[in-house]
Amino acid sequence: MRKKFKFTWLFMILLGILALAACTNSDDSSSTEPVQKSDEDVEKSEDGKTVISFWHAMSGSGQTALDNIVADFNASQDDYEVKAEFQGSYEESLTKLRSVGGTADAPAITQVFEVGTKYMIESGFIEPMQKFIDEDNYDLSQLEENILNYYSLDGELYSMPFNSSTPVMLYNKDAFKAAGLDPENPPKTFQEVIDAAAKLKTDEMKGFSMLTYGWFFEQLVATQGGHYVNEDNGRAGDATEAVFNGEEGQRVFEFLNTMNEAGTFGNFGTNWDDIRAAFQSGKVAMYMDSSAGVRGIIDNAPFEVGAAYIPYADEVDRKGVVIGGASLWMSKGIAEIEQKAAWEFMKYLTTPEVQAKWHLDTGYFAINPSAYEEDIVKEAWEKMPQLKVTVEQLQSTEPSIATQGALISVFPESRQQIVTALENLYQGMDPKEALDAAAEGTNRAIEIANRTK
Repeated sequence: MRKKFKFTWLFMILLGILALAACTNSDDSSSTEPVQKSDEDVEKSEDGKTVISFWHAMSGSGQTALDNIVADFNASQDDYEVKAEFQGSYEESLTKLRSVGGTADAPAITQVFEVGTKYMIESGFIEPMQKFIDEDNYDLSQLEENILNYYSLDGELYSMPFNSSTPVMLYNKDAFKAAGLDPENPPKTFQEVIDAAAKLKTDEMKGFSMLTYGWFFEQLVATQGGHYVNEDNGRAGDATEAVFNGEEGQRVFEFLNTMNEAGTFGNFGTNWDDIRAAFQSGKVAMYMDSSAGVRGIIDNAPFEVGAAYIPYADEVDRKGVVIGGASLWMSKGIAEIEQKAAWEFMKYLTTPEVQAKWHLDTGYFAINPSAYEEDIVKEAWEKMPQLKVTVEQLQSTEPSIATQGALISVFPESRQQIVTALENLYQGMDPKEALDAAAEGTNRAIEIANRTK
């Protein structure tokens, strides 16, 4: 007898939530008409500088690093003053922006996570970055191509990349040695991970784990060359259906299911802190993390940490990874002098010196690869070569529609569908059935969003 799931009930609730979210998004974007603000209305500091607001979602060490960069910029010139203002999580910040976008109260710059890209492009209250790039003859070739690709559509860059990350596989080198595995030769393919996980498993330690989070599933599909939705991943037009339940997605679910059934997979839930704690305490030997988390793991693990590219299906060649993190968006309708100030700040952020410090202080990629040639980075990489692995994985990524990443307005809702599917998989549901249900939920969300645009 197959286990009974409360899936249908949960699914119907999710659909109601998706419908509300889609309608809300539509109302926000369609009702907002930017109102042009004059230069006479801008805020000035006591010393006559043009003051602009920068809304962000960085907390902890990331906020400290950002505040230092802002302070350095403000001190570097006499014309502009940036006020960095923490707005809560990415979701909370975007909600606040929706309420003021296109008005005089809108911030000059807003940091928005990557899955908000489609919404921002269609919102009507942003200025594409390409406008300022063209006017200033700014050389985009100095920035990382595989990061720019995500935020570009039809050859136009819409936002300035900022805190960029990709997934990476971390592993316990001491556990590898104890299991008779080569710590300098980590597994590369799904089957190699499955085999290694079986050897690494002990009474106290699982072989492999992955956070129950849609982002990692997306990456494991993309590195096979698979798409998430139709219409060239939503880049040739509005996507109308999910395709992540094709053979690439099914391979991912079968990969996880094989280890789950064998008892070599550790399910540590949806919280980043929980899975990182499990790794550092020796409860799991291999897991997938964000490249932005690598530095913290190295600093706190009581064993030698290895870093490797994320695994890929044995049937295909590795294609690479999709960029994650967030980018900076310019508000439309603010005063011309405020846009000038915002653009100057964004250019400052991309300099090698600033990006080198940002990379080391936070673990995020440098969006300007020249930063890796800075002495402080070279010295850090000698001590922590794991940081270099994440950069090499990004730079070796094959540019394609798959690795460029999908664009859909209901991405957060779709990720929740994947979370539900993974949870059901780990409870015993058939892999194909679980994944197909996630695709159907995503299709319903897409349909509602497209209908209410």
